[in-house]
Amino acid sequence: MFAFPLGLPALGLLLAPFITLALLTPWGHIHLAYGDSQAVAVSLGLGLVALPLVILAGLPLAYWLARTSARWRGVVEVAVLVPLLTPPLALGILLVSVYGPYGTLGERLGHLGIVLNNNPAAFVLAQIYAALPWFILSARAAFETVPRDIEEAGETLGASRKQIFLRLTLPLASRGLATGVAMAWVRAMGEFGIVMVFCYFPQGMPVKLFINLQNDGVDAVYSLLWLLLIVTLPLPLWCLMRRVKGEPPR
Repeated sequence: MFAFPLGLPALGLLLAPFITLALLTPWGHIHLAYGDSQAVAVSLGLGLVALPLVILAGLPLAYWLARTSARWRGVVEVAVLVPLLTPPLALGILLVSVYGPYGTLGERLGHLGIVLNNNPAAFVLAQIYAALPWFILSARAAFETVPRDIEEAGETLGASRKQIFLRLTLPLASRGLATGVAMAWVRAMGEFGIVMVFCYFPQGMPVKLFINLQNDGVDAVYSLLWLLLIVTLPLPLWCLMRRVKGEPPR
């Protein structure tokens, strides 16, 4: 197509940082800095806790947005978009205001012995806030691709709403839902701004990258940067390959 040559500058612009990373990485003596392995364990382990929570929380709302005709649907959509459009540092400050030790909710939780600041629970909460809006929007788009006629046919055959959702809607929306899960995973793994403000400890990979950069310069971050890419990219790339294989040839 004639548009591809015109799109080459944009493609080059997007690939330039990653090509530069491959060229500048000292492959002969690459090694992890002190604390890098612990940061990988924190991000990966807590990310695997946050991701199922994102799916469980976001799936019902995404399905409702895809199927409802309620007048206040737009209000709910705005509520989903606001965290997505809020700068991460600002969102981190808002989380401190709500869940911090002196926050409106955090102070009350503190009286119950529940602390959501600079601990694993706060880290998971920050990952959820980073990933949940992305998953909801992607899942909603996936559900919207499922024809309502199929669900209505299931109803005429006597299937319950639960059976229709589990046996028809979910399988038919699975490709789009997988993309939503992948996007949520990338956002949870790569979140820096919210985590930096709300739960500096335990340190995950993005915060540790920043610390290494500040303390030792750019040469000290290549190893951990590659690990971050290795952890985050396979799932979305797999979803992309699955989508490409499923598309008809043009």
